Amino acid sequence: MPNCLITGITGQDGAYLAQLLLEKGYRVFGLVRHSATLDFVGERLQSLDVLKHVELVSGDLIDQTSVIRAVSACEPDEIYHLGAQSFVATSWNEPILTGQVTGIGTLIMLEATRIVNKQIRFYQASSSEMFGMIQQPLQTEKTPFYPRSPYAVAKLYAHWMTVNYRESYGMHASSGILFNHESPLRGIEFVTRKITDGVARIKLGLAKELALGNLDARRDWGHARDYVRAMWLMLQQKKPGDYVVATSRTRSIREFCQLAFGVVGLNWKDHVITRSDFFRPAEVDVLCGDSTKAREVLGWQPSISFEDMVAEMVEADLRRHSRKLA
Repeated sequence: MPNCLITGITGQDGAYLAQLLLEKGYRVFGLVRHSATLDFVGERLQSLDVLKHVELVSGDLIDQTSVIRAVSACEPDEIYHLGAQSFVATSWNEPILTGQVTGIGTLIMLEATRIVNKQIRFYQASSSEMFGMIQQPLQTEKTPFYPRSPYAVAKLYAHWMTVNYRESYGMHASSGILFNHESPLRGIEFVTRKITDGVARIKLGLAKELALGNLDARRDWGHARDYVRAMWLMLQQKKPGDYVVATSRTRSIREFCQLAFGVVGLNWKDHVITRSDFFRPAEVDVLCGDSTKAREVLGWQPSISFEDMVAEMVEADLRRHSRKLA
């Protein structure tokens, strides 16, 4: 039974990854902060019925000693580093915290891995936000980066540190440059869940309108279940590397709204308003990934359509709000 340690196990990707690895026979450890309460920690894991099967260990991404202690205790064969301050909008208000947790936190994880056992395979959750002001219509592993937010800059630091440790210490350290991926477990602060939650609330008479920012921003959206499978595949390769994980098709926020409201038979134009204060200080207009390398080397491809993903999210939010009304 291989051991794995997942940072960010309480998040969307962490929960789906834990479920996947448990199904594959792993002993799954999850790093959590001392301050986190069990109810909060377990919400997503409980929803997938995996909380009772994972082993939670204490540690803080900005405390080197606690991370070394956790890695030593778990004796992992693989580390999946997903933990971060991962909300772009928050990074503008809390840039220093974002730099510490998302950037330096990754360095702390890499250094702990090097100190405890350089043979541990390491996955770094990089982000398509690193491309920012795009330099090519389709972004590949070789596309120049141009980050446009404190979050993206911190992720870029973490990405290059992973490359540095791989090349300097011979570590099996890989980065997944994941484009946007969603699910019913997505945080409510992200625009996709904000939309599907708003649709459910409006359909059930709990709200009348939904306020959003830039409706013309386009993203390459996939499902988190598909994307965590790519993470696992990266660490099964003989050689480490960096991989873009994407569907190679973009949709606008406007299109997402149209589809989500359509699931419940409503016209989005009757309910969506835009607010200028929801626009980013530096906007990223479009991101679209070329996942040819992941498809050819890993044998990966997405299996869940955009339409099915949006419908799943809307239906999950409808059930959640309906239970509250019951």
